This record gives sequence, structure tokens and C-alpha cells, in this order.
Amino acid sequence: MQVQQVGDGEKIVVQIATRSQISSGGQTAIGVSLQKVEDGVMVQIGKQAWLGIAASLGFTAIAALRNPLSLLNRIDDLAQDIESLSLNEEIWGVVEKTAQHLGAGFELSERLKRYVCNYCDTPNPGGESSCIACGAPLGAIQPKTCRFCGYVVNRDEKYCPNCGKGNY
Repeated sequence: MQVQQVGDGEKIVVQIATRSQISSGGQTAIGVSLQKVEDGVMVQIGKQAWLGIAASLGFTAIAALRNPLSLLNRIDDLAQDIESLSLNEEIWGVVEKTAQHLGAGFELSERLKRYVCNYCDTPNPGGESSCIACGAPLGAIQPKTCRFCGYVVNRDEKYCPNCGKGNY
């Protein structure tokens, strides 16, 4: 793999791709965006380019159908393709381990822990079921976080805008 960083300071994009002259496996690429936001760091992983991997796997399958012993010659290609398919999970693993090592986590910031009452505009501490000033119920305005990536989501969203997964 080769890695390239674009940008600096508040926003960095890291591009990860297979080398152009690789000896085994198909081509793939993926981008990781790291951006400083008010409450921490936002990490987004783009869609992985997998067409080169699919072509390589297809070639291996066709060769195996013609001659099963050809798999012995393509074992390096097959191993590289399988490793490339898990690139997204490996990136998230590195991000999570790095965040844990630095003492960061998926906890909401102090600003997001305050719930502003819809009726009297009073900020309320997290966990309050009713407004400390007027007594109005606060349940509907309390945010949730995606259990897959930790992104703050609205209650009416069916899918996380960050990772695209649902049922959080």
C-alpha cells in the first residue's frame, strides 16, 4: 500500500491505495478524512474502490474452473485480495485504538450534554427528564449516538449520516 496526505491543520485527507506496479492482487483505494470540529475530531472513511479486487477475484475463479491446480499459482493474488477487502475495518480499528490510547472516546462533549428546553430555552444537564426551570418534558430533544461509530444522530433519522448504518 501507499499512503498520501493532503491538507494540514484543521482538515486532513489520507489516501490509501495499492501501489501501481503491484505483483499480486487487484487495485484498490480508500480515503480517510480527519477534521477538527468544535467538540473533537470527526473521522470519515470514504467508499473503497473495489473494482480491481473484483476483477482479480474473478480471474482467479475462472482460472480455478479451468484448472483447479492454477490456484497454487494465484495464492498470493487471492491472499492480497482478501486482505484488501478488510481495509475499511482495519482503518476503523487503528482509529479506535489510537483514540483510546490518547484518552479520547465516544463520549458527548459538555456542550452536547446540555439540552435546551423547547418551551423556555433553559439549558439543562444531561439525564434530566424535565426542564429544571419550567418542568416541561425533555425526552424528545435528548440526542442519541450511533452505536457503530459514535456520531450524534437525531431521533428521527433512520440511518446514521456518518456511517450509514441503521437501527441504533
